[in-house]
Amino acid sequence: MDVALLGLGQMGSGMAGQLIEAGHNVTVWNRDAAKARPFQQRGASVAASPRDAAHAGVVMTMLANDDAVEAVVFGDDGILSAGAEVCHISCSTVSVALTHRLMEAHAGAGQRFVSAQVLGRPDVSAAGKLSVIAGGSSADLDAAQPLFEAIGSGTFRMGESPMTAAAAKIAANFGITAIIEMLSEQVRIAGAHGVQPSQMVELLIGTNFGNRLIRSYGPMVAEQRFEPAGFSMRLGRKDVGLALAAGEGEELPLLELIASRMDAIIAADGGERDWSALGQPPAL
Repeated sequence: MDVALLGLGQMGSGMAGQLIEAGHNVTVWNRDAAKARPFQQRGASVAASPRDAAHAGVVMTMLANDDAVEAVVFGDDGILSAGAEVCHISCSTVSVALTHRLMEAHAGAGQRFVSAQVLGRPDVSAAGKLSVIAGGSSADLDAAQPLFEAIGSGTFRMGESPMTAAAAKIAANFGITAIIEMLSEQVRIAGAHGVQPSQMVELLIGTNFGNRLIRSYGPMVAEQRFEPAGFSMRLGRKDVGLALAAGEGEELPLLELIASRMDAIIAADGGERDWSALGQPPAL
């Protein structure tokens, strides 16, 4: 199908390459036109402006931030100026507020809008293995599915509103930062007693630690199944106390936060709830 891609940074370049490989008729645009030349050599057309690119009918954006997306949509030669019937698929990680503004602006211009934010690093993009987090009308998502299949290994539909996809992606990215902090603190606690960082990481990878925990606790959190407890908050607080003692002298802000939250829940008579209630208000 005819598709344009705006933004040829590390992520966008991988996506453009996969769209070409999948046999789509691809047009590319980038603020630095030199980045478009390698794709022209592979058969892509090069647009002179976002408006020109949008004449493909479907235009995907993969840009750095809210400001960059605003510039290619609302600018003098932006997507909105390309006329009705254009479908903008926004793949950039942008705010919920901008996503709402884009939805309204495209509707006002007689255009369609889909939020299809992606999870994955540049190497994942280059391999066509991104996870696509999509929000929009069922008809628009169905029409865009061949494009999602070209750039990704799975599509997760969040709802009819594009804001659902934006919110889900932001929440997912927060989770990445939390996991990085968690890993860092796990390495510090074990390392204080002679465990090498590589050994701790090997243990976590070898036991499928993160995926196993999400599969186990994810449904409990989603359904708020905290009673009867499989492992009580009070017992969990004991283990967190042991970790604090083992890591004494180390910087462990996430662990300290978890301890304080557990203390508040136990003080509110939540000590016998399952420790998967950690993220809930102290009193339910």
